Amino acid sequence: NRSSDLMTIEKELKQAGIEVTEKLDIFTINRIAKNVAHKISNKTLKLGLDEKSIFIKLSKLDMYKANMPDGIAEANYFYKNCSIYFNSHIPNEELDEFAIHECLHYLQEKKDKNNNLLKMGLCSYNSSKPTGLGLNEAAVQYLSSRIIGIKPDYEKYYGINLFTPSPSYYPLECSLLNEILYFLDEDILLKSTIFSDNDFKNLIIEHTSLKVFKKIEKYFDLILNLEENIVITNNKLILLKENSSSEKYIKKINKYKEEIKESFLSAQNLIIESFFNYKFNKIIDLENLENFRKSLYKFSDIIGTTENYTFFDRYYAETMNKLEHKCNILENGGVETALESQKNNFIFKFILKLKNLFANEKKFD
Repeated sequence: NRSSDLMTIEKELKQAGIEVTEKLDIFTINRIAKNVAHKISNKTLKLGLDEKSIFIKLSKLDMYKANMPDGIAEANYFYKNCSIYFNSHIPNEELDEFAIHECLHYLQEKKDKNNNLLKMGLCSYNSSKPTGLGLNEAAVQYLSSRIIGIKPDYEKYYGINLFTPSPSYYPLECSLLNEILYFLDEDILLKSTIFSDNDFKNLIIEHTSLKVFKKIEKYFDLILNLEENIVITNNKLILLKENSSSEKYIKKINKYKEEIKESFLSAQNLIIESFFNYKFNKIIDLENLENFRKSLYKFSDIIGTTENYTFFDRYYAETMNKLEHKCNILENGGVETALESQKNNFIFKFILKLKNLFANEKKFD
């Protein structure tokens, strides 16, 4: 049975294009485990993770150098044999940085007694296809960037100008996750990422709905999948010499890139609308209203934009109109009935139309 498992693992590694060149010695493994355990425990103090117990766990991992296809991650954790594979071109003294993301995967996994993977942070494996893989990769990379000390920055990918906590790895997924964290407690994300509980998922549902959470989860998975498709197609293209089929692969890559852009913006629009609508409905006084206004205005600093992106500006303008209406109600100290709301809304829209009409007339004076 063990030899059968080993054969399966070898086959899967081969399919992934991972070709082992050497196994790391125990001294190197312990050095990596010690440094990574220190960094993880130091940045997750609130979670109560013990440096010594993390080290003991990590030192049991097997680690290898391997030849890997271009474009895939520089390190890969393989849960079936609890092993990390590093790209062979990485110098030994730089392995620690690349090990953090993979060591976090190892720490977060939950298996049954038959060694079947059930959960890994925000990702569930209790069906034929894992769900939440993209969201979990974003969460692990978000935490990895914090541990390493990477500074968030503005980048451009697939025609999207975005702000991301991880400029080099999973930048789009981390950018979207950063937008979600604008509304939610980061500590709950870190807890759910390490201990594989549902607290962060439930918090998103509480601020939006189960339907919205599932849509967000799907967008993350879709973006991750499309990025992998680009890598696979690009590697096929490299193997080809200039011929008629190379154009076919270039078209495929461009199609995937366009789909990534559309998926990112759709996910972002859903995050904006769902979370801000929830916050808007919680406004009960003028102080809440002013905090909401500032929060909505500042959100523009972290969104992804493209040449023709208008959703946020439209949402901002519409919500400012609603805020003005809500402000009038709160200033008068009354709670409006459904009938008054309808009436006020009609009057408000009518006044706005008049304002716009006079503004347009002034333009032509």
